[in-house]
Amino acid sequence: MDQIFGNLQLLFEFPAVNLEIIIQGAMIGAIFVLVAYGLALVWGVMNVKNLAQGALVIAGGYVSWWLAQRGMPVLVGIPVAAIVLALIGGACSGTPIDKFCRRHWRVAIVFAVAMTVVMFAGLYTTAPGSAWAAYEGVGRTFGTIGGIGLFGILVACGGLYGLVISRVIERDLFTSLLATFGIGIMFEQLMNLMFGSDTQSLRLDYDSFSFFGGIVNVPVAKLLAVIMAAALAIAVIIFMKRSRMGQAIRATAQDARAARVLGIDTERVYAFTFSLNAALCGAAGALVVLVWEIMPFYGIPYSVRAFVIVTAAGLGNLPGVIAAGIGIGVMEQYGGHIFGIGYQQAIAVLLLLLVLLIRLAQQRRNRQVLQ
Repeated sequence: MDQIFGNLQLLFEFPAVNLEIIIQGAMIGAIFVLVAYGLALVWGVMNVKNLAQGALVIAGGYVSWWLAQRGMPVLVGIPVAAIVLALIGGACSGTPIDKFCRRHWRVAIVFAVAMTVVMFAGLYTTAPGSAWAAYEGVGRTFGTIGGIGLFGILVACGGLYGLVISRVIERDLFTSLLATFGIGIMFEQLMNLMFGSDTQSLRLDYDSFSFFGGIVNVPVAKLLAVIMAAALAIAVIIFMKRSRMGQAIRATAQDARAARVLGIDTERVYAFTFSLNAALCGAAGALVVLVWEIMPFYGIPYSVRAFVIVTAAGLGNLPGVIAAGIGIGVMEQYGGHIFGIGYQQAIAVLLLLLVLLIRLAQQRRNRQVLQ
């Protein structure tokens, strides 16, 4: 308790510390906004509560990290991660190759099983202490071929949307939660097999801007992440307002049946929406790896934060999503300063419970008796 009171006293004695916490929280919250807006799209348009949101974020982070390890500029990882995750999400759903795979699904299954065997054989060969250590180079080649083959068949079959999400849109809430939870577990285990369970990060030689005698520090890496997040958010807003697909998405979110009557291909809209969500998660993951560490099982906190933000802001309320995202970022920074870094994620969970209780109270207040 003495440490907590000491941290609180520091906030009053040095007001500049509050400015430091607010700036850091706003920077972190900008990344949360991207993740939450993707969830708001999927939830509002398709009525699917995506529990795999955080796993998609970490997958995007690994794509960017993998490229950086091979000498690619860090900024290149952002669009590449978005494109790769969009393909995984279902960008190719409804294309001729997707229709071919649906007609010849037995061929697709055989190819997927074969590539799975090749990939796991390669991973086993390169495992520490393996009897096949002398063939490590061959094992890595087999693992790469199997991974690329599985990625290709996933994209060809319409991605996650074509294989899973399209089958749970009309189902009950529990079915969609269970399906997306399974997707999240699958992604975590695949990333664990491919990249290991160690934490990874990018070592960037960026300086920091210092103010008020060094009390307030603004890391260039976080500032870069904020700028990129803002640019992506603006691009999504313009797309949703000006493009025909954006208008179709908004129309489908308002009334899917009326949208079908007006000639909108709602199946295509659903596939594009989930693909756009995956792309936003991939870009957010590429920004996460700029400022934090990633590991395969770090996705749950991002899913929880996204649910808090969307539940607090409401569906279709982009200004509310931005305010809630920045707000939760600032609250976490204050909580970490007062109680310790280990309590930041606990604060996100407590905020989720608080928001749910407030929503429940509002619903009970708005209930009316039919006479």
